[in-house]
Amino acid sequence: MKSFPIQKDFVPRGKAVRKSLTVVVAVYNAVRYLEFVLTALLRQSMRDFEVVVADDGSGPEITKVIENTIPLASFPVKHLWQPDEGFRKNAILNKAIEASETDYLVFIDGDCIPHHKFVQDHWTHRESRGVLCGRRVLLSKSFSDRLRLEDVYSGRYEKFTPQRLLDGLTSRSSHLEEAIRIESPLLRKILRRKHVQIVGCNFSLKKNFLEDINGFNQDYTAPGLGEDSDVAHRLQLIGVRLIDLRHLAILYHLYHPHTTEGEENRLLYVATLGSRDPVCRNGIRKLR
Repeated sequence: MKSFPIQKDFVPRGKAVRKSLTVVVAVYNAVRYLEFVLTALLRQSMRDFEVVVADDGSGPEITKVIENTIPLASFPVKHLWQPDEGFRKNAILNKAIEASETDYLVFIDGDCIPHHKFVQDHWTHRESRGVLCGRRVLLSKSFSDRLRLEDVYSGRYEKFTPQRLLDGLTSRSSHLEEAIRIESPLLRKILRRKHVQIVGCNFSLKKNFLEDINGFNQDYTAPGLGEDSDVAHRLQLIGVRLIDLRHLAILYHLYHPHTTEGEENRLLYVATLGSRDPVCRNGIRKLR
């Protein structure tokens, strides 16, 4: 894909002085996708945040993308990297928690493009004893392959084009209804689902909640389960409510092959449910 040249006047001039929250972007390779994500963060309606790229062992191409973004950004960008020693996403997420300089954290993945009001929605609707649980639109392989940096730069990726509707009707893209942003609290309440769960690529909460449960459990060394359901269960044990953020904080999930959770993950999660202990042993701190 030919990259769209980002210009110096792409974002408002001047650095944001105050940082209200931290956006943590979990990434492993997928250079092209991260370029889309960072471009979308440049055009956020709210600007006073920092970005921490939590990198689980990507190659040097990721560093180049981040270095190209920093001069354009109205927010500070940190790049945390660890050697590639297998799936250790939870370990780098814990490092991101420690490296964050704010008291409120928003988590996304490096293959998820945020709507231009994504950060604002997470900040505006935060609650004192809640974790905000957003959703995501699953884009098809063909749509993801055709996407260009110019589409993100211009905001075209947010529009309901005939092409996207056709993708939805033919079941290539899914959950297109999650792209409908609704500001009316009453209408959102009517459409709210009873069952709320954390989706690892779109949630936010106070930093101290994660510190109270000792962060993400690093015993999970395979994808599919661990940074969402496990954390959700332990947060609820300390009295944190899961709050549905559906039809706000819209996120567009770029295509990748379906991830199947391993049996080892399931067994770890079953053990977590049985222990009723909100604090994991192998998290931010190493506990006996």
